[in-house]
Amino acid sequence: MRNLRNTRRDQLRIPGDLVLKASGWDIETESIICAIGPTRDDPLIQLKRWQYDREKNEESLGNIASWDALCPLPDLDCDEILSLRYFSDSSTTCIVLAGGDIIVVRETLSNGEEKIEIVGSVDVGLSAAAWSPDEELLVLVTRADTLLYMTKEFDNISSVTLAEDDLKASKHVSVGWGKKETQFKGKGAKALRDPTMPEKVDQGLPSAYDDKSSTVSWRGDGAYVAVNSNQASPRRVIRVFSREGVLDGVSEPVDGLEGALSWRPEGNLLAGIQRFDDHVDVVFFERNGLRHGQFSLRIAIEEITNDWATSIVLQWNVDSSILAVCFRDRIQLWTMGNYHYYLKQEIFFAAHPSNGPIDFQWNPEQPLMCTVMSEDSIHRLEYVLSVDAGSTIPPDDYGIVSVIDGKDVKLTPLRLANVPPPMALHQVSVKSSIVSAATYGGGSNAKLAVLERDSLSVYQWNLKPNPILAPVLLASAETAACQGYVQQVVFLNNEQVLVLAANSHDSTISLFRLTTTDLEHLNSLHIPSTRSVCSGFSKLNAVPCLHFSFSGRMAYSNSILSPSSELGPESFPIHAWNDICILPKQTHEIKMIDLRNKQSNKIVTEEGHDGSLSIAFGLTPNGSLYANSRRLAKDCTSFLVTHSHLIFTTTQYLLKFVHMDQAEELEVPPDTPEIDERCRSIERGARLVTVMPSISALVLQMPRGNLETVYPRALVLAAIRQNIDERKYKKAFLTCRTHRVDMNILHDHDPELFIKNVDLFVDQVSKVEYIDLFLSQLREEDVSKRMYKDTIMRGKPVPDVQNPRSDVTALLYSGKSKINNICDALLRALQSRASTNLQNIITAYVCKSPPDLEAGLLEVAKLQRHNSEEAEKAVQHICFLVDVNRLHDNALGLYDLELVLLVAQQSQKVGRFTRRYYSLLTIQQDPREYLPFLQKLQELPSHRIEFTIDDYLGRYSKALMHLHTINDFEEFKMYMVKHKLYEDALHMYRRQEDRIQGLMSLYAEYLLKESHFREAGVAYEYIRNYASASEAYRLAHLWQEALSCAGLIPLEEAQLQSFATTIVNSLQELKDYHSAAIVHEDYLHDLESAARLFCKGHFYADAIRILSLNKRADLVNTVVDASLVEGMATMTELLAECRAQINAQVPRLRELRIKKVEEPLTFYDGDVNDGIDIPDNVSLAATDASTTGGSLFTRYTNRTGTVGTNATRRTSKNRRREERKRARGKKGSVYEEEYLVNSIGRLVDRVNAVGDEVGRLVVGLMRRGMRERAKAVEGAMVEVVGLCRDCVGEVFQSESKAGQEVEERKDQEVERPTGGDGVLWDSMEVLQARKEAPVIKAFERLALFSR
Repeated sequence: MRNLRNTRRDQLRIPGDLVLKASGWDIETESIICAIGPTRDDPLIQLKRWQYDREKNEESLGNIASWDALCPLPDLDCDEILSLRYFSDSSTTCIVLAGGDIIVVRETLSNGEEKIEIVGSVDVGLSAAAWSPDEELLVLVTRADTLLYMTKEFDNISSVTLAEDDLKASKHVSVGWGKKETQFKGKGAKALRDPTMPEKVDQGLPSAYDDKSSTVSWRGDGAYVAVNSNQASPRRVIRVFSREGVLDGVSEPVDGLEGALSWRPEGNLLAGIQRFDDHVDVVFFERNGLRHGQFSLRIAIEEITNDWATSIVLQWNVDSSILAVCFRDRIQLWTMGNYHYYLKQEIFFAAHPSNGPIDFQWNPEQPLMCTVMSEDSIHRLEYVLSVDAGSTIPPDDYGIVSVIDGKDVKLTPLRLANVPPPMALHQVSVKSSIVSAATYGGGSNAKLAVLERDSLSVYQWNLKPNPILAPVLLASAETAACQGYVQQVVFLNNEQVLVLAANSHDSTISLFRLTTTDLEHLNSLHIPSTRSVCSGFSKLNAVPCLHFSFSGRMAYSNSILSPSSELGPESFPIHAWNDICILPKQTHEIKMIDLRNKQSNKIVTEEGHDGSLSIAFGLTPNGSLYANSRRLAKDCTSFLVTHSHLIFTTTQYLLKFVHMDQAEELEVPPDTPEIDERCRSIERGARLVTVMPSISALVLQMPRGNLETVYPRALVLAAIRQNIDERKYKKAFLTCRTHRVDMNILHDHDPELFIKNVDLFVDQVSKVEYIDLFLSQLREEDVSKRMYKDTIMRGKPVPDVQNPRSDVTALLYSGKSKINNICDALLRALQSRASTNLQNIITAYVCKSPPDLEAGLLEVAKLQRHNSEEAEKAVQHICFLVDVNRLHDNALGLYDLELVLLVAQQSQKVGRFTRRYYSLLTIQQDPREYLPFLQKLQELPSHRIEFTIDDYLGRYSKALMHLHTINDFEEFKMYMVKHKLYEDALHMYRRQEDRIQGLMSLYAEYLLKESHFREAGVAYEYIRNYASASEAYRLAHLWQEALSCAGLIPLEEAQLQSFATTIVNSLQELKDYHSAAIVHEDYLHDLESAARLFCKGHFYADAIRILSLNKRADLVNTVVDASLVEGMATMTELLAECRAQINAQVPRLRELRIKKVEEPLTFYDGDVNDGIDIPDNVSLAATDASTTGGSLFTRYTNRTGTVGTNATRRTSKNRRREERKRARGKKGSVYEEEYLVNSIGRLVDRVNAVGDEVGRLVVGLMRRGMRERAKAVEGAMVEVVGLCRDCVGEVFQSESKAGQEVEERKDQEVERPTGGDGVLWDSMEVLQARKEAPVIKAFERLALFSR
């Protein structure tokens, strides 16, 4: 679908009678090496270099060397140049002459070198020569039927004789692929004829215009070379040789084959010329010599014998995309797509005096740059492959694409008819080859401009009728006033057309105006070094706007032009142009956009224009995509621009969408098509053709030429959002339905707008099925912020939930469910449409979260009383939406037995009804199954019916309430106990104290049985049952409450002391020595035991207090002092153990972590083999029979994305074994790190716990005169606390680091493995998600000790 457009045409005229003979490229400087002469009258050869600086508009033709070349062959009038090759690395030129001389011309001389040197000579003369693509080999074809191979140093390495026996080298067996004789033609065909044998067999008859020349062509990789000659053979033959000179294949006989030959650089085809009496074909051969298709040149029968068509040369460009067919006065450029060859350009030049074809050379590195040598001048041409498509702005985005094919332009509006190439919906034919084509507008007034070499035609195309009619010619005009070689045509507006023409060193822009009867030329403007011209469409801008590019400078002029105004020369002053940006000079494809149109459609004057809102997008040949001067991508292959997106493809086979914004704010999505809707994968080599935002369609062309239309999410969602903003809800809904877009976007894009326009939504969507579809897809997630967040421009303002702008917004963000919000709004809108939208009302109730089935059933019940037929339909619908059993439960819960019967009759399967007080019944469609159940219910009183239904439905609280209404207290208590409804029962009888006593007693018994001793004690004490209360409090270890209730029974003294002894024993088991000591003192009156218990809990102050209070100073020395000495010994031993543990475990933990970072494989290899010694030469690769399973690193880290599916640690036995290993934390195992961290954490908790005890111990020791012992204990505690504080930061990971690692694991989306590997997974999760380090409690030292 792409056309060739000329973007550069430089010309150098040779002065005097000099004749150009050959040319070559200097790829470093992009200059051209020209050879002038020799001629019949002058044997002088002049070698010159042509350089042209377009920026400075300067050219130079410098001399390199000159010498006389006398022809040694008598049959030649003068010597001829067969090959001219320039080597940029050595600044030398190699010229091969037909007389046999090989000449090297050096621009840079070293010691002992000559500027001009004949490095070799072939006495018999040469007929063809060609260098290999890598410039390492030179192949020569001599006049003595010999093929010579020479190195770059001109050493002969191989010599092959072209003999007639070569024709026997290939035994061709053609199976007739693609031939008409192999196609099925029905029963009337010659079924018995061999399809592999063609109807006519070529004999290799020569062409009448064969010049007996030889041609050499290399394959692109330099591995093979082909020679087309008729020497030493009765027919013209194409021989294929390897790089070593070994014959590989010979072409099959072809009648009329001529000397042209060009091997496609991709290597699959060799192109030649076959001439017939009525047409000329370009024929293709495979490397083995077999034919492989052909196409006919566009030459009329009467032109075949013309002089210009008698000699033809073929040349492929470097990337195999264009085939140049060179005649004596013109060059045709052909491209191929879908196995059809298009004539894209036909360039005319003056015929060369040698009567041979025009000398044509492709640039060896830039595929669309070439040189053409005519009689008196040399031209440098540069082209670009671009799609000539129509507007991409609605409503004119019909996707009109014009494809040039010789004298025809193929037209297809892809929005209306997706006709695959090479076919087209319509075809417009003109008299001569087309140079450029452009389209404008759409609908009933689309325009087409066709630019030929000497004329311009404008057509009108009405796209409204069905079928679409062919374009109609409006007017034509000559292009002689354009003053140059026409290059491009564009529309300025509906009635004005611009034509770009190139001269030697400048360009001309000509303006034509379409009138009712004619196409008149208004004015022409000369511009230096213009590369291209493009125009803003009237739909893009309210005023016409011109955009020019020259020397990389983008400029515009937006002088207001009405279609009827006259345009004089002063209308295009240079100073009136305004700069937009500077693009790279090599930019070959440019598209403009004005962001003002995104904000308003008002006319913007010249003075009011803001250049920052205009963006020029440019693509360079190396794939760099620019927005103004900012490079967006360096791997772009094609791009399109709409007002919403920049769309481009990349060499990584990705299609990307960039939200349109100012150039500095454009955000290019990353290469993540899996998670980003702005990026998607495409077929390799796909190119953009056009985009149609109106239907959210994007057309791409695959490398083989076929078209694919896709509907990217970015375009679809942009259209949906635009429709929502314009309140076109039906169009937005249908787009969501067609493209399977989550319909929550209809609300989530603008919740306030949706809620305000719910009535409009219902009116537009209208169909009951569509509204049901919308309701059924509702969910709480905001898809505009999660699922489709990438398809909207970042930074778009969202409603301010803190400062709601209206009551509707306040309602939306009040914490209410989104689903319920929408359903309630729709229900309000549907209430007035209940007669037509009852189904939607029921669906809205059902789709609530949770479903409001009761409200839906009430609507059905209300309808049942007025219209039973509609009620049945409504029940059928609600049965379709909801589980039948659940629906019947809700119907029963309404106590409407007629409604229950209706639901049971309409459901396919109701389910199983399990009753508590009646026999088990299964209710299905059969009335014998469910009618008895309903009949028994009808026989009961109303409150008993309600109780029975609620009991069946499991609504026990409501059933208990019905029993309360019935006032059967005994049944009430039984039902309360059975279903544990004590709190509900107490609430119902809260004003009847006599019955509360009985209920509270039952509740206390239940609490005691459930081991809720504290609550049971309170309940017993409430009903004044102190005996049971004291026992319950004792079991709850509430000794104060237990003893107080025991005193209220009352108990005898002996019983009370026995009860107190029991409590003391339980308190000692709990290590609550302080409380136990108080009970001893107050209830058992054992002063010595109380003091010992105080000392045991390190409450030395309390022990001394009670002893001094009771005048027992003797016990202070015997009990307290002894307890202090014992406590000091115990505490010192504990602190020593803590110090030793820290000193041992912290260095080991540090060592493990260093090892994990530096040697991860060794670290994770830890205990993987369970201590088994495996030889070094045994593979540890995972197999189904392996006992270790999984790779060592992956098994412990799972960093490769998945866990080995063949791992054997998956059984419960292995899991339990792994859990034991984890608990032990054996040294050297992978669990050791976790074990050490947990161990140090427990140690810190223990140190914090004993801090208060150590403080009381130190004070006690000092009070009893044991200063040194107190100081020792305090010093040990201070040391341990210091060690803990120093190691905590190292042992426990910081919160930020742990959080970062956890996020990394989440991003990997790895599933937790099972079995033993799952235990390891949990261990690593604990290490990575470690909580923040524990706080070390400060230990206050006694001020009596010196610091």
